[in-house]
Amino acid sequence: MQKIDKISAMQEAAAALRRAGRRIALLPTLGALHAGHASLIRLAAEKGHAVVVSTFVNPLQFGPSEDLVKYPRTATSDALLADKECAEVLFAPALEEMFPRGFSTSVQEDMVSKPLCGVARPVLFRGVLTCWLKLFHIIQPEVLVMGEKDAQQVAVVRKAVADLSLPVSILTGPTVRDADGLALSARNNYLTPTQREEALAVFGALLKAKEMVDSGVKSADRLVAEVTHIIAAKRRLRMIYVSVVDRTTMEQLREIVPGQCLLAMSYWVDEVRLTDNMPL
Repeated sequence: MQKIDKISAMQEAAAALRRAGRRIALLPTLGALHAGHASLIRLAAEKGHAVVVSTFVNPLQFGPSEDLVKYPRTATSDALLADKECAEVLFAPALEEMFPRGFSTSVQEDMVSKPLCGVARPVLFRGVLTCWLKLFHIIQPEVLVMGEKDAQQVAVVRKAVADLSLPVSILTGPTVRDADGLALSARNNYLTPTQREEALAVFGALLKAKEMVDSGVKSADRLVAEVTHIIAAKRRLRMIYVSVVDRTTMEQLREIVPGQCLLAMSYWVDEVRLTDNMPL
């Protein structure tokens, strides 16, 4: 596996892969790679793609009071994981390489990005799209690899790819969970054992909602009320949002539409913000 930190070198490596007839799949990450990222690398590699993993803590997607400074930075273990999973390239540019002094361009999607995390984190998706579009132009991948845990991010990027006619297809992999049900996230590292124990109520609430739908419940309001009730019983948990939405448009739904619905939620565990979702 090549480890690259310069844009020019990354462009040369990507061009070499294309000349060799390889189809490039890009997995953009903030680093702090875990088993969820490993599953996405394997998913793309098993389809024969040359996988490029970017690890860049993108400051554009963090608000002024968010955890940019303390976000986990684990360069050594990131490289070990990417190499073990047979990624072709690990691209880890420095901040000044990606966004040098005077950088002033941004990309924004104005519909799918508005609800849910768009309310709670207003700079998030503009920051993601700006960074990822730059990565697209540097690497020119044919495939973009994303995890379904970040369901709204998947929907926003799909919309931007369609709107801008970007020549890239999107490959998604399912949410990966620890054995206890907690969805994998770099921010799980912030949790104390007590906080983690309370956070497990979220997966229980999602399973309860799925059980209700499977038993014939059609009302989104009933699902939201039940999930909210379960979460409210935990002292350390506070809901940021919980909503039944169309998984393509992120529009709120009042009634379950089989195969198209997602129960999306974001919550605080004391001072740690996490997200989760469940297809219905």
